[in-house]
Amino acid sequence: MELSVVAASREDGQPPEEALRCAALADRLGYREVWLGEGPTWDAFVLATAVGLGTSRVALTAGPVPVSVRDPATLVRGAAGVEGVVGRPVGVALGTSSVRVVEGVHGRPRARPVADLRAAARAYTAHRRGEWFGATDTHGFTPRLPPATGPLTVAAFGTRAVDVAARYADRMLLDVVSVDQVRELRATLDLAAARHRRPAPRLAAWLPAAVDPDDASLDQLRRSVVGYFPVQGYREVFLGAGFGAAIGLFDAGAPRDEVLAALPDDAATTVGLVGSADTVRARLATYAEAGLDEVALVPATAGDPAGERTLTALA
Repeated sequence: MELSVVAASREDGQPPEEALRCAALADRLGYREVWLGEGPTWDAFVLATAVGLGTSRVALTAGPVPVSVRDPATLVRGAAGVEGVVGRPVGVALGTSSVRVVEGVHGRPRARPVADLRAAARAYTAHRRGEWFGATDTHGFTPRLPPATGPLTVAAFGTRAVDVAARYADRMLLDVVSVDQVRELRATLDLAAARHRRPAPRLAAWLPAAVDPDDASLDQLRRSVVGYFPVQGYREVFLGAGFGAAIGLFDAGAPRDEVLAALPDDAATTVGLVGSADTVRARLATYAEAGLDEVALVPATAGDPAGERTLTALA
């Protein structure tokens, strides 16, 4: 199993510069790749460029980028532009995000998320074949930068999104999943790839990680779990993991501290990598056995600046 590092992921109140420090640390420790997620704070391509210019060897993946707020031309141009500047492989991850982000933050409709995901993946694939953004009419324009050479990743959870990944992606991404869900989604991906007569994409997952966590790190992990309660798809993940009481309080508008108190003691370990280094390595082996090819570590940083303790232990 390969390990990569998510330098920018959740909006959790940590300093924005933490993403730059985490990526630089991952580069120094020899991790193969860093992910630069997009959210209300960071534009993924801007952050990937900054990280690329501030590191020496680590590969970069921008995203997941919400396809409902980025047209296909912007996506392929963004990745090609970052690679042209930093001179290293740059990949892009596509995702449907959520109503909370797309409509709440960007003010854009999220009416056809899977159709937008399919269109973006198709256009990105066409661009890598030398077609101009996958368009039939280029209006006289021709590409002046070669396509980015990093992997195309599709974040997927539902059956239709998994089908998009199986058809177009080099890698499919899961986020905050249990071992049982990995096993189920691995089977779904393999079947979809067989229907498209393609080798199955590699399967990766973003997983929260904290080696020998202190109280601040554990609190950060638990708060990140609660942050997913309103997001369709993830609610089902956590209901299945036994978080029903906490979700009920959340839906009733209970204070955040009361919701946190209702979480099971092992909430952070259900969908994450938490404990001693040996415990985390054993957990990684369980995920690998379930079908993951790669784990992208999302290090807790509240009690461990830049995730140094965790990333050093697992490097």
